[in-house]
Amino acid sequence: MAKKAEPRGHQSKQEPKLMDMMRMKDIFMPHLEQIRDNVYFSNEIGILHGSTQMVHLVVQQRPPFIINDYRFGFILRGEGRVNFNLVDRHLHAGTIVYLSPGTIINPISFSDDLELFGFALFSDFPMPFPPGQMPSAFNGQVRDFQLPVSEDDIQTAYRIFDTLWQLVHQPDYHRPVASSLVAAMMHHYDALYHRHTEQQSINRSREQTIFDRFIQLVNQHCHDQHQIGYYADRLCLTERYLSTVIRQTSGVTAKEWIDRALITRIKVELMHTDKSVSRISEDLNFPNPSFFNKYFKRLIGITPQKYRER
Repeated sequence: MAKKAEPRGHQSKQEPKLMDMMRMKDIFMPHLEQIRDNVYFSNEIGILHGSTQMVHLVVQQRPPFIINDYRFGFILRGEGRVNFNLVDRHLHAGTIVYLSPGTIINPISFSDDLELFGFALFSDFPMPFPPGQMPSAFNGQVRDFQLPVSEDDIQTAYRIFDTLWQLVHQPDYHRPVASSLVAAMMHHYDALYHRHTEQQSINRSREQTIFDRFIQLVNQHCHDQHQIGYYADRLCLTERYLSTVIRQTSGVTAKEWIDRALITRIKVELMHTDKSVSRISEDLNFPNPSFFNKYFKRLIGITPQKYRER
């Protein structure tokens, strides 16, 4: 039986809450005795080992959430539906999950038998790759992915994960070994991602490819590119054709996808930074603060300042 988070219509009106290391510790620590066998936290890494109780505890915090760290996971049993960066995803046994910093997560529903394994790399973790030398799936071009993979691929991920789990529970464990295990998992996910995308390029329709690329570009550039023409140019299409494809593929207009991403970015800036409204307007490439205020009020119903005060 699947359990649901709050109705999505209600969730969409909530600003994303930062779900970082400190917030997760605050959530889990009061329940430590019950979840000790399934969760590990340090200033460097957080590890989830299969229990559904942690999922319940997080969802009770009223999503959507935004993260500021790298997260890797996979599902051994059960299923769930989650919205990642504007797109609904059905996750089931045999799915691997990657989330980059800045990802917005909105849980929709999940089954009682969900078994989720994964880890989050916090800011103090000794990353195994120098800047600019991450495996290509994690170099910033991809914000997130959720891929169905084979049983053998899942078992490979589990063996790496379980070795890491055992390691961190050893007294004074060797941090470079942990870093190397994380590197092994990242290489494994990178290989699976590229294998999947190569297969998709063979099987996927032109329209679906355009839609996926459009969403990727919107997630990357909505902060400074608000017009359909920019995305049409990047995709070497006319505005009219791009608009038609996006509407037919998703049931939502291209402009609405841009507005959704931009409004989410504005809300994050208003709620989680001390920037002035005029500075946010400038950073997000609006022509002037007056236009910015009118745009936000037209879509949300109140001014940015009122939203921040509320």
